[in-house]
Amino acid sequence: MKISNVTVLGCGLMGSGIAQVCAQAGRKVTVIEVADDLLKKGLGGIEKQMAKSVEKGKLTAEAKEETMSRLAGSTRLEDAAGADLVIEAIIENIEEKHRTYSALDKICRAEAIFASNTSSLSITQMMTATSPERQRRFIGMHFFNPVPIMKLVEVVRTILTDPEVFQTATEFGREIGKVPVQTSDRTGFIVNRLLVPYLLDSIRALEEGVASIVDIDNAMKLGCGYPMGPLTLGDFVGLETTYYIANIMFDEFKEKRFAPPPLLKRMVMAGLHGRKTGRGFYDYSDPQNPVPMKLL
Repeated sequence: MKISNVTVLGCGLMGSGIAQVCAQAGRKVTVIEVADDLLKKGLGGIEKQMAKSVEKGKLTAEAKEETMSRLAGSTRLEDAAGADLVIEAIIENIEEKHRTYSALDKICRAEAIFASNTSSLSITQMMTATSPERQRRFIGMHFFNPVPIMKLVEVVRTILTDPEVFQTATEFGREIGKVPVQTSDRTGFIVNRLLVPYLLDSIRALEEGVASIVDIDNAMKLGCGYPMGPLTLGDFVGLETTYYIANIMFDEFKEKRFAPPPLLKRMVMAGLHGRKTGRGFYDYSDPQNPVPMKLL
């Protein structure tokens, strides 16, 4: 099956990035949002992002215009009717996803593939909102932020996913310039399964007085060659996001390595979510010179 027509649900940070890379790869893309203002903001963000690439000489003005010409916006779910592939990037709420997939199942062609960009929720649980026929054409496609830059996409199969659909989605990932890795529908997939315990262990090390915030980060940067330390990375990802995913993983596996440390819980409760709120493990009052917080 050739995927030529893509619908992306959600035009936030992830949805807009997914729409952009699909359009840049020559696909016709319809982006659907719940309100006009959100749609305009998302599409405007795509144009702004590509304009910067033109200024830096990474993209030609012609290529930018061609990409934008392949993008259409809508607030009507019915405009997904002609899609070969629907990629959902809406709020991480299973009830909302169920409502959306149930409606889409009646709108879209029988041949259409459904994919969720979820980073933590069960693909199997989502697919139950659709017909038995559609469940064979239901997968996960987990992109990484920022989507136009990050090369990875996790392609996720359930126990019911048709092998041909799985391969089609994997090949599509390559065609839009990503490096696909195949995995099964187990909470956390590959990246979060390995990353979340690492982030949580770094917080436990801080809690237990092993070292300071700066020394923990420097140890992993200089000792392991990582581009940023785990506490800096937690601030970048969002500590409330890490806490949310960790709770889902702990509920699934009941293993201590996935249990959120008390310090993380209290930071989230206090609104210290990282860069997005200006404070996390570091204070970002001067974003170029973050200062470690006194947390203990």
